[in-house]
Amino acid sequence: MSSQKVPKGGTVAELGEFGLIRAVTENRRQPPTTLLGPGDDAAVVEAADGRVVASTDVLVEGVHFRLDWSTPEQVGRKAVAVNLADIAAMGAFPTSVLVGLACPAETDAGLVKRITEGMWAEASGAGAGLVGGDVVQADQLVLSITALGDLRGRPPVTRSGARPGDIVAVHGRLGWAAAGLAVLHRGFRSPVTVANAQRYPEPDYAAGPAAAVAGATAMIDVSDGLLADLGHIAEQSEVGIDVRTDLLEVSRRLVDVGTALGADPLHWVLTGGEDHALAAAFPPFADLPEGWRRIGAVTMPDSGLTVDGKPYAGETGWEHWRRPQ
Repeated sequence: MSSQKVPKGGTVAELGEFGLIRAVTENRRQPPTTLLGPGDDAAVVEAADGRVVASTDVLVEGVHFRLDWSTPEQVGRKAVAVNLADIAAMGAFPTSVLVGLACPAETDAGLVKRITEGMWAEASGAGAGLVGGDVVQADQLVLSITALGDLRGRPPVTRSGARPGDIVAVHGRLGWAAAGLAVLHRGFRSPVTVANAQRYPEPDYAAGPAAAVAGATAMIDVSDGLLADLGHIAEQSEVGIDVRTDLLEVSRRLVDVGTALGADPLHWVLTGGEDHALAAAFPPFADLPEGWRRIGAVTMPDSGLTVDGKPYAGETGWEHWRRPQ
């Protein structure tokens, strides 16, 4: 492969399509599941299970990320993480990532390389490889990511298997990304841990397969808000779900930020998106895997989605084409 480097201060147009592809893919190590990586018409990925779990997300500059808030590496990590969290939510192990990148011709080639460095870091940390993709010219920066995963012989954990009496549990932080968004919108950059939660999530990809082994009956990636996403499980499983606020973790750091901004941290925990925690239902007497904590229960279908036994007043999370909260 060529050893062509990204010219300092150069643009993607100056480097060219194939020069850019070489710059962001050469000398990268792939996991054993990648049988043929970048450089051909298509990648070849091992699928020993006979099934492949697949998920796609599109991230648009100004909607899903801002380069005045985040470093390019953080944008790349986020782009990959939001997809791999979906793979984990099916009870699968991430194996491969495909990247579609669209940007204006005058985009700094170094910026693109730094974004892809973040992608490589997040994918390799999850045991997956960047196996291919495409780059095209567009009026704004857009990242389209497709992630693939391996079930390793187990059935997928869908949104439709929850049953009345099941435990509802979560793994990961809730409300931090929403608090970080509030901080950044106010023009602040601290607390850094809260702001970083909005810049890029940190899912535990092993938590999904662990939940599957423990007998999870339904599972979802919390991307749009805890209540909104549990609502998807309730609808597809044809059950009710009740969330107990006394079982939710409201970090002291979120309380401090909420006090400073005049916001309710519990609202962030219940409805804030982009943390990419996992929420799942488990049989009543299941031993929850490490890191999972109970937050409620699956109830009868006619009870609906409730908080402390009552319907939640207000919007339950994010939805595109609806006004922002």
